[in-house]
Amino acid sequence: MVPADGNFTTAIQKGDHKAGEIQGQTRQHARLLNLLGVKQLVVGVNKMDSDPAGPYKKERYDEISAEMKDMLVKTGWKKDFVEGSVPVIPISGWMGDNLLKKSTNMTWWAGQSVKSLSGKTIKIETLLHALNDFAELPPRKS
Repeated sequence: MVPADGNFTTAIQKGDHKAGEIQGQTRQHARLLNLLGVKQLVVGVNKMDSDPAGPYKKERYDEISAEMKDMLVKTGWKKDFVEGSVPVIPISGWMGDNLLKKSTNMTWWAGQSVKSLSGKTIKIETLLHALNDFAELPPRKS
């Protein structure tokens, strides 16, 4: 949803783990966020618990992460921004994995270090870390 003043600063992009390919709506949202001038982006690879080949597989996360990053670049995001400033977090919304605390089901996930809008390097392990530590609020006009 676009606020009345059109002032977007942060967005969360959901990559559907189950789909296997980046669907049109995800691609449209990524393009729209870029066109609106969003400066901070977090990608959540959801449904890590429900892969038919086996739940919580690192290989599947790596595949979806690479697809999402490639799609972001193809929809206009700068490659260096996508590689260095967009955390891609494996999550399971249903099971709560990597939402509030680090999952014991994905021992291979050590987190991801990314640069924030202000240039600080921050290690992201959960969606909560991304929202509390990575996302920076814009200054308010008085």
